[in-house]
Amino acid sequence: MSRERVLELRALLHEHNHRYYVLNQPTVSDFEFDSWMHELEALEAFYPDMADANSPTHRVGSDLSSKFEKVEHQRVMLSLTNSYSEEEIADWVSRIDESVGGVIEYVLELKYDGVAISLHYEQGKLVRAVTRGDGKVGEDVTQNVRTIKNIPLQLQGDYPPDFEIRGEIFLPREAFDRMNEERLEKGLEAYANPRNTASGTLKQLDSREVAKRPLKAMMYFVLGENGMAETHSARVEQARSWGFEVPSFDKRMIACTHEIADMMAFIQYWDKARKDLSFDIDGIVLKVNKIALWDELGMTAKSPRWATAYKFKAEKVSTQLYQITYQVGRTGAITPVANLAPVLLAGTIVKRASLHNADQILKFDIREGDHVWVEKGGEIIPKIVGVDQRFPRGSAEPHQYIGNCPICKTELIRLEGEAQHYCPNRDHCSPQQIGKLEHFVSRKAMNLEGWGVETLTALYQNGLVSNVADLYELPLNEMVGFEYWVEDEVTGEKRRRSLQQKTIDNLRLALENSKQVPFERVLFALGIRHVGETVAKRLAKAFPSIDLVRMATSEELLAVEDIGQKIAESLKLYFSIDENLVIIEKLKVAGLQMEGVAQATSNHAPILQGKTIVVSGVFTEFTRDGIKADVESRGGKVSGSISSKTTFVLAGADMGPSKLQKAKDLNIPVMTEADYLILISEK
Repeated sequence: MSRERVLELRALLHEHNHRYYVLNQPTVSDFEFDSWMHELEALEAFYPDMADANSPTHRVGSDLSSKFEKVEHQRVMLSLTNSYSEEEIADWVSRIDESVGGVIEYVLELKYDGVAISLHYEQGKLVRAVTRGDGKVGEDVTQNVRTIKNIPLQLQGDYPPDFEIRGEIFLPREAFDRMNEERLEKGLEAYANPRNTASGTLKQLDSREVAKRPLKAMMYFVLGENGMAETHSARVEQARSWGFEVPSFDKRMIACTHEIADMMAFIQYWDKARKDLSFDIDGIVLKVNKIALWDELGMTAKSPRWATAYKFKAEKVSTQLYQITYQVGRTGAITPVANLAPVLLAGTIVKRASLHNADQILKFDIREGDHVWVEKGGEIIPKIVGVDQRFPRGSAEPHQYIGNCPICKTELIRLEGEAQHYCPNRDHCSPQQIGKLEHFVSRKAMNLEGWGVETLTALYQNGLVSNVADLYELPLNEMVGFEYWVEDEVTGEKRRRSLQQKTIDNLRLALENSKQVPFERVLFALGIRHVGETVAKRLAKAFPSIDLVRMATSEELLAVEDIGQKIAESLKLYFSIDENLVIIEKLKVAGLQMEGVAQATSNHAPILQGKTIVVSGVFTEFTRDGIKADVESRGGKVSGSISSKTTFVLAGADMGPSKLQKAKDLNIPVMTEADYLILISEK
């Protein structure tokens, strides 16, 4: 036995893992491979000081983990905008051509239908694997990912010392079918689809169980600064040389210029050929190939502008509609729901589908008893798209939309210009009250961990809370042993649950932590109609306290970016209701952040107040985001496009010629980074 043999065996097994699982070119027998593995296991037991989390022996899964650590992404994992037609692709390409100009090369690749994952490597070793989560914060599933055979634990070749690579984890169809056959033989219910099964597998607490399932990974996005190629496609090839399984440049990934015909030919080919793949895809991803252009093109609050996804047309199936029922949302909006004969659609069993509103029912003349066509919008949400005329009609009479709330029986209203009906009983309609509570505690709002909908519902039904401010006045110390019933979503069976001391402590801690949530999220959490995350940010910046928002005139509200007449009216209505003002005062007393702090932290004079600046190109003294933040800290507004309202263009190196020409045509001043540094230093 020797320590050198441990290192030798690890290198040997890493190499043959790569040959078998990535290249599909094994060069040794299973017997030889297994004998080396057994030898390494014995040596590692003999030399415990040589323990290495990336050893091939860890592929079999490690001990039980208690929970998953939350990890903030170094770079947000944004979702892509979706396109569904040639016209939308053409518009996307046109916007990019206008923004940066010149000959742009694009890359098209398959859109894998799996679970997004981010892998971080240091000195060639896998150190962390994180799920997408909400895009900003994911979960550390490193132990489980180590069990996936085609993810290298030790890289080969000339790799950077520190980088991140992203991709998709999925279950091949054959493996999924085999798993279901085994479950059915044991009398267990079959899994719904490969994607959901892969996601559930990755969240298993015992990585030994994960190791039993044949997950695979396809990596397609490399992030880093040092030693990286300048194009996306070249970086993918670099990743291949380091040992990752990546898309191959044949029919699964192509590079082309802005010819829409070439792009659509690739898309149309895979729309038909996807059924021949060994795994599921749900579309094609299009990206600008040159990475230097990504910063120039920038991103929206949710998606990068330099990439989009073409989603394949949704699968459509026919089934019978048994009954139309109605749901009440937190804003009082009424949503009709079709209760269907169970049908398999895009890999899942569908029993219910949204009918959206009364106009939708009238448009298709949908009646109870009809056979209807159901598809998944974006292959996610089931919706009814028409009546199957091959079958006789169900009810002889058209469906009559309800006139009263299905819960509190209040007469419904329909606001001018809106498609949905509403229950106006804001304060005594239980779904609305519970919905407001659920929205308030959600991750993007106050992020009150542990305050689930079941707990909130029980508290509301027992008269312990009636609004969000009541959460901060609950006598938690007296609530140990508080019992309530929970209904199983699958079986419908009810079971008793009670609050234990540990749960109470966690609920109290969540309330305490929420007092540090910034004002813009508190504003969003209040659930004011039409005030989403982006609008809340705009309001918090324009009116940095809840009192300033309340006192703002309609004209002042309309002057804020992204706020139109409907939002302004909703805000004025919300603050005109005495009950809402009482809730706000109670939340102030509880210690929530009702004032913004961003303005107070800036020491810069507002020399750019009222000015609109377009930032474009690459800078030396600032990062692109850094110079934008500096402009905003001095009162300026950053815009993504040049117009007659632009004060000046802040131009870095490699600024697109089309933008320069547009600035010239509109007689907009162009300022260099050096000019900007002089401007801010003089002021």
